[in-house]
Amino acid sequence: MKHPGRRALVYGTLTLGLLFSVGPLLWMLLTAFSDPAALAESPPRVGVPSLENFLVLLKSGRLLRWTINSFVVAGAITLAQTLLNSLAAFGFSAGRFRGREALFMAVLAGMMVPGQIVMLPLFLFLSKWRMIDTLWAVILPTLAAPFGIYMVRQYMDTIPRSLVEAARMDGATEWDIYWRIYAPLCRPILATSGIFIFIAQWNSFLWPLVTLNTEANYTLTVGLATLQDQQVQDYGLLMAGATLAALPMVVVFLLFSRQLLEGMRSGAVK
Repeated sequence: MKHPGRRALVYGTLTLGLLFSVGPLLWMLLTAFSDPAALAESPPRVGVPSLENFLVLLKSGRLLRWTINSFVVAGAITLAQTLLNSLAAFGFSAGRFRGREALFMAVLAGMMVPGQIVMLPLFLFLSKWRMIDTLWAVILPTLAAPFGIYMVRQYMDTIPRSLVEAARMDGATEWDIYWRIYAPLCRPILATSGIFIFIAQWNSFLWPLVTLNTEANYTLTVGLATLQDQQVQDYGLLMAGATLAALPMVVVFLLFSRQLLEGMRSGAVK
């Protein structure tokens, strides 16, 4: 930039945006690692080092149970959606059958229906099958997702059709074509999709809140919400729970950031 004033304006705007983004996270960490007695003062003193908030949470045992439930739900949904979304996308991309595009448009139409509208029918259906207050009630309705099918199909459409025709001439079945050709070539987008799915399901709150009633079955987000109701003034405890809940997301991003960037870059280049 040639104009110093414009450069200062851009840097100032970016710095302000950074403060708005990082500021709440820093406040969460400072509060989580502060002494509960100091936080209870008026005005509260933030920054007095202490691990008391984390010890209280871990000693209760509930946090560990909620974390395991969240891992089970998020892991199961991530694996199921990665497989089922890719299989559906393969059918729409490599398959040639009557009504394919109309069916695909119907799938995309599902993206336009707010989830709150189908909650009551889903709840009644699961209640009839006596699945309410079980982890199955959270897992089963989200085994596949229209957006995941759309995203993977768009990537699969870039794979040369000649590979499919050559494989069929060699006697390969549809499953062989999917597993030996499409799945390896789609690893970047499948990894990217899997990361998004895991993060979304780990942070899911409304549907688990509706379907889970027993404390032992709560996911981490629901459990922390009930903790807030019981300990309204204990912000250190709440921030400690939020910090522990955010750790798996940070670990997932650090472990799979390369696959995430590769998938986004490959999709953009293609």
